Amino acid sequence: MPSFTIPSIIHATYRTIQLALALTVVGLYGVDLHAANHQHKYSDGKWVFAVVVASLSAPTALVYIISSLLIPAILHVPFLFIWDTILFILWIALFGLFGNLYIHEHPEGNKGIQRMKNAVWVDLVNALLWLVSASGMTVFWFKNRNSRTRWTGRARV
Repeated sequence: MPSFTIPSIIHATYRTIQLALALTVVGLYGVDLHAANHQHKYSDGKWVFAVVVASLSAPTALVYIISSLLIPAILHVPFLFIWDTILFILWIALFGLFGNLYIHEHPEGNKGIQRMKNAVWVDLVNALLWLVSASGMTVFWFKNRNSRTRWTGRARV
């Protein structure tokens, strides 16, 4: 039965933002990968890494959206916060990689450089969103791990 409570709607909205920003990153970096492929040039590993990180984050956020509204039990899977932490680490590495390349770069009318400067800040926002979700899920898990079962409330877990 769908769970349309205020916390589940807030959680789904938060995860929708993560999904939208991950897809944004796929688009921002995918432009250069597509151009390289169209010109029969090699795909730079940095851009591939960016698309892979975003491609891991998007389905993760989608699963969380679906689970928070339709299958709330998945939110109670132990250690699920570890995957959010891994995604945070990948996003922060991506921000560091491209931030080092583009933050101090002056675009001087070059739209490609300006696009990459914008992508760096989207990477940072993604990293912060995954940090907040990893932290929140960690707190939730540690707070509720020694409580009674969620199903009947009688047994200790």
